[in-house]
Amino acid sequence: MKKRKGEMKMKRIAIVITHFSASCLELFNKEFNENYTIEDLQGKLLVELDVRFADRVDYYLANESFFLDLQVIKDSQDVIRKLSAHYDIYIVTAAMEFPASLAPKYQWLKQHFSFLDDKNFVFCGDKSIIHADYLIDDTPSHLDTFSGQGILFTAPHNRDLTGYTRLDNWQEIAAYFMKI
Repeated sequence: MKKRKGEMKMKRIAIVITHFSASCLELFNKEFNENYTIEDLQGKLLVELDVRFADRVDYYLANESFFLDLQVIKDSQDVIRKLSAHYDIYIVTAAMEFPASLAPKYQWLKQHFSFLDDKNFVFCGDKSIIHADYLIDDTPSHLDTFSGQGILFTAPHNRDLTGYTRLDNWQEIAAYFMKI
């Protein structure tokens, strides 16, 4: 958003808005006749839960339909819509890890977040290039290289990590940013 004469520039929030672990668990359970749940994943990466994930996660994520079927995290649409009145919102995804995901991720964003300007969808490999005031992400390594304020969004795999500003859900995100 360009600053008009006399207006203050809006702060920028870069956001990652999906967790793919639950979808990977579902596919894995079907493929291997397992019954893993999100609770089993608490504090672990998928591969720590079952070594067979090492081979399967890349396979699942390389499938274009995987990203089209991801669930929207509860309250994310409403909160992002409200925040967009006060902040410049950018959706950031490390899509270059899985180049086949570019088009499906874009389609998913247009379907579920059509109220955002698609010029604010950032498909990258290294999130340290993002110039924003805040980054909300569930992967600590992205926060570690980010130059602004990093906020760890709670996910099963990061539940036991400390040392980050942490928000557990989209209602907490709304409260945090509406106070600023």
